[in-house]
Parts: sequence; structure tokens; C-alpha cells
Amino acid sequence: MLSCQTRHAPSSQGLGLLAVLALTLAGLCWPAEAHAQTWSLTTAQRKAFLQYYAPIVLKRANGNDGRHGYDWITQFDFDQDGDFSNNKLHWKTINQYVDASRTGPSAFDRWRIRPTLYSSLIEFMDGGKNLVLVYHIYHALDKNAAGDYQLHDWERVELLVKNVVGAPGSGESVAHAIVTQHKRNVIRQQGHVDLNFMQSATGKHLLIWQAEWSDKLLAAHGQELRFVTDPYSFFAGRMSTAGNAEAGVNNDDGRKNVHYVFVPEASASAVTAFGARPLSYATADLLASRYDNGKTITWPNVKRITYELQDLADILPTHWQYGGYQTHWLSTSPIDFYLESPVVNEAGQAEVSAGMQRFFPQTRDIENEDEREGYPAKKWLLGTFELNASASDTGGGGSGAFHDNAWASTGVDSRGQTRASASGYTTSPGSFWWQHDYFVHSGTVDSTEGVEQGFWLPGAWYLTQNGGFDGRWVQLFDDRPGLESGAVRPE
Repeated sequence: MLSCQTRHAPSSQGLGLLAVLALTLAGLCWPAEAHAQTWSLTTAQRKAFLQYYAPIVLKRANGNDGRHGYDWITQFDFDQDGDFSNNKLHWKTINQYVDASRTGPSAFDRWRIRPTLYSSLIEFMDGGKNLVLVYHIYHALDKNAAGDYQLHDWERVELLVKNVVGAPGSGESVAHAIVTQHKRNVIRQQGHVDLNFMQSATGKHLLIWQAEWSDKLLAAHGQELRFVTDPYSFFAGRMSTAGNAEAGVNNDDGRKNVHYVFVPEASASAVTAFGARPLSYATADLLASRYDNGKTITWPNVKRITYELQDLADILPTHWQYGGYQTHWLSTSPIDFYLESPVVNEAGQAEVSAGMQRFFPQTRDIENEDEREGYPAKKWLLGTFELNASASDTGGGGSGAFHDNAWASTGVDSRGQTRASASGYTTSPGSFWWQHDYFVHSGTVDSTEGVEQGFWLPGAWYLTQNGGFDGRWVQLFDDRPGLESGAVRPE
């Protein structure tokens, strides 16, 4: 068991001793053997890993009856007005954007749909170099069982990559993958038949299927994610013969229709294999599906679209108490984080100050407040989600007891540590989250109430000298403000 020095977070906003603290804490709570093996990835390598393992999303659409474009993946500021509260309202006119694009300039041509996955990379040493890669898929709306439109509660794909030795593809392995299936966190471990990748010269891409925007009651619906149970060779064969576009998915009989494929733009081999194109005002009409979710089509009719990676840390500052949160988020249910270091942009400039900071996660929707929550409230941000066993993939989402125990710091991890003892912040239970709190799941499902198998990353795990990096709070990818998909990135 590790013995960690007690730490107390200051209650004031100003923290002049942060730099001294960081140096003092460099070795706290850290096993001696980790020091001998510590090393860090470069910024370029971190971006390369996120690009190399970016998933391929095979998506069913519900684009008939004038709802073409509804199922596109997009970005938070697609309408270029700097206001997230009207995203749902504006997205309901996306079909008008498509129609206007056929005839040239219009009020819509300022929009930048830019299909985007918001990503983060956590790098830590534990018997070697390991990475947690997270990809958040943003959609502007979905539909609930009552028939109401909602601001979409975006889904995520998560990978645990172990034994990293350098650049991606140099011998590391994916220990497990987790997808959000509404409130469930469904896991597949290395070697499972449901864990299928497209392996190419430029990436190893997990194959994911996503449902359409509309609600289908008990069936897969509302943008939920499923693992694809067919190998990539199945799709390559279907594409080469103009066969039906379908995908097998976990815990469901038969195959589901595919109307879109979203491919990471940085993987040249994947882009070429699927024939994917950037989505822009000029290509919108061509790349919008008009098919109903029940319509089986052949591969020549599938819309193949590239997506870009951006950073989870791009959005976190919009939740900050001093970051103009009132435009996008409600003032209810605030969450306090103690930041030892600021949230920084691509140039290393601070966008959220260090210290005890308050974030507001509740969505603001100018049509109605539909009780969705942004990133600071997501359990996967801290690793405090509950895993669902294979037998209960389609069951409930978990009680939330593990997250509650983590907040209260009442339960111990698989190594005998509580959240507070691992971090050293003994005043944090029931009071605040530490910026670098993170629970790493082992991949083993434990049905015990309030218990998960894994461990809290200890002490100063995130410092460079300990071989760590907490990318949840760091922006890596250039923002490309005002540019369309596929536009040349500024140097």
C-alpha cells in the first residue's frame, strides 16, 4: 500500500505557492519502482495516439421526411454564434442548411458543421506506460420516448492502451474498450469477439455502430453506441461487391442498417478505404442521407464523411464560473474542482485559473430546460462510472453508488486506497474533486454495490517527472476557428 502525504486545498482563489507545491509533491504517493521507468510522450505523440486509435462510427440514420442531416456528428459551435443554448433549436433547421447549399450563398453558409469527436488522453506509469483515450461524440439533438426533442446527451468511446513504448503501433495493446449506451457503460476486453478494429497503415480504429437521432422505444435509439460484432473484412467485402450496408452489434439479433460512416480525417488509409469526404457547405447536399432507419441500402448509397479531433478541454472553460457560463449552462448544481494547474490552450496559455474553481454543468436550452449535463458532471470524466456485465448490457445503468462512494471517499480501491488517501487531499471527501482524481478500471466487472475493480491514480502521477500527463485539462488540437471541414490547418 502506498503512504501518501496529507494535502489540504486552499479555500481562496489565489494560489501563489502552486509552483512550489508541484515540485514538492513530485514524489508523493508514487511507488519507487515507477521512477526508474518514467518517461513522457511528446505533444506530437499524444496527438498521434489519439488519431491512430480514433474510432470509425457506422451510423444508422432517420433522414426521411425532410430530416436530412439530422444524424450528422457535429461540433458545439456549428452555427458560429458562440451560444450553445440554441443548438437544438438551430439543428432542427439543418435540412434547410442542406437545401440552401444546392443553390449557393445563403444565411446558412456561415455555419461550420465540422463533424468532431472531443478527445482527451491520460498518460500514466503503472508497470509500464499506459494510456486512457476518450472520444466524445457530439450531436445537437435527439428525441425521447415522449416524442420531445432534447439537447443530446453526447456519447463516448474509451480505450485503455497498455505497454506503450513510443509511437503508436509499436507493440502496445488495447486492454479494453468501453462505450456509452445511454446510462450504461458497456465493456469489452482484449480478445472479445465484439472488439473489432480496422487495422491499417495509419491507424487501428475500433468499429462502433451508432443509432439514429430518433426514439424507437425499446430498440436501439437516441444516438446510443454499440460494439460492431463483424470484422472489418466483412465490410471490405460488402463494399467491394456493392452489398448491403449492415453491421452486427452487441446484444442484438441480426444486423443493423448503416447509412453513414464517419472516418477520422487523420487516418489516410481509412479515409481512402471508405472513400470518405469532408463535410462542408459545398458538399452538404451530397453527404446528407435521405433514408429512414428501417431502409436497407447498398454501400454505394452510404454517405462516408471525415471527422476531426478536438479537445475536451476546449469545452471545459465554458462551464467555468468566470468563463461566461451563463450563455451556455444553468447556475444550478455547481461542481467544485481544486485545480493545481490551469486549463491551458494549444499555446500553453491559461484559460481557467488554478485554485478552487466552480463549474456549472447543467445545460441551458432556450426552448426548454431538459436536465442534460455537460462534461464536468459526467462520471467518466473521473472514471467513477459503473461497468455493466455482458449479461446486463441492455439492463439498467447502475445505481451510481460507486460515484457516491468516491465523492465521499468511503470505499477502497483494489489496492486499498480511497480517493482521498490516493490524492493526499484529506479535506476533499464530500467537498470537492481534485483536478487529477481518476479511477482506472481494471476491466473486471464487479456486481458488488458501490464497488469497482481498479485503482485511483496516486499522488503526483500527472507530473512529467513521474511519466504522467492529464490531458483532460489540456488542449492539443488546433481550434481552426471559422474553417470548414477539410480546410487546410494553419501552421
